[in-house]
Amino acid sequence: MYICQRIQALEAYTPGEQPKDPGIIKLNTNENPYPPSPRVADALRDFDYARLRLYPDPVFHGLRQRLAEIHGCAEGQVFIGNGSDEILALCTRAFVEDDGSVGYFEPSYSLYPVLDAIRGAERRPVALNADFTWRMPDGYRASLFFMTNPNAPTSLRFEPETVAAFCAGFDGVVLIDEAYGDFADADCLGLALAPGNVNTLVMRTLSKSFSLAGLRFGYVVGPEPLIGALYKIKDSYNMDMLAQAVGLAALSDLPYMRENVRKIRATRARLTEALRARGWRVCASQTNFLFARPPDGDARRVFERLKAVKIVVRYFPGPATGEYLRITVGTDAQMDALLAALDALRA
Repeated sequence: MYICQRIQALEAYTPGEQPKDPGIIKLNTNENPYPPSPRVADALRDFDYARLRLYPDPVFHGLRQRLAEIHGCAEGQVFIGNGSDEILALCTRAFVEDDGSVGYFEPSYSLYPVLDAIRGAERRPVALNADFTWRMPDGYRASLFFMTNPNAPTSLRFEPETVAAFCAGFDGVVLIDEAYGDFADADCLGLALAPGNVNTLVMRTLSKSFSLAGLRFGYVVGPEPLIGALYKIKDSYNMDMLAQAVGLAALSDLPYMRENVRKIRATRARLTEALRARGWRVCASQTNFLFARPPDGDARRVFERLKAVKIVVRYFPGPATGEYLRITVGTDAQMDALLAALDALRA
């Protein structure tokens, strides 16, 4: 065989199902139920397709300038990737030696162990407590630690002060994955941009709050030496010209994004209350989804019965997650349909 042994043995990441039936209510991949900013439509309409014969800006100057303006930092503190997943993969190459290790919480984003296996590094997972809080084992060490905050699939946010204390005492690089940061009450961006920070990065995406999951646009901010290392190893033209134009349009309309976030947070609160009234255990979500346990704990049965009536949510088998469903917060009409379906299951 001409395939690396570790790739032969690799258990690949399993993305959320993408149903083809247009009649399905899709609540399984944490996509935004609202369209992106009208400025995105303008950018697509006005884009000169003849420019595609040229290579895109390899260092995305306009985008970095806009993100630096938004976050109050220097352009040299911003790196942009072809989706957050590219940035995660680059981090395993930039910050992990051949005999190094990668850490992450369990449960968390299930791509982390896959990226670690691709890199061939030692895995250093840390199991969350039964209530999905965390405590690092004494003497814990890793070359790189991925921390999703708010976490997925649990939906819970770790307090910035607790995260800051961990990063300050950690002898390695910490990447705080804030894919859901815009839906939370607080974030860790200030930690990544604080004077004296040498080891902490914060990553964001346009997939969730900006309604651009189909675009593949992620970015990370932090100290210039770490950001510079990512530039050294990225693909020559990792962000295509169209993605740069559309991303800049979306980032130029923050009020539109924030209004969608407001609506999703309001729907999230309503759905949480409704499920709890029906006997569900619902984590205090800081994301655009809920992690919820049905009254009898038989999440697989509820998952399968919802799917039979064309409502798709996410089920993660396993000892820590097998009694819960992850439910994307959709429109109010979609949530009403979900609740009606759950009531019908109980009848």
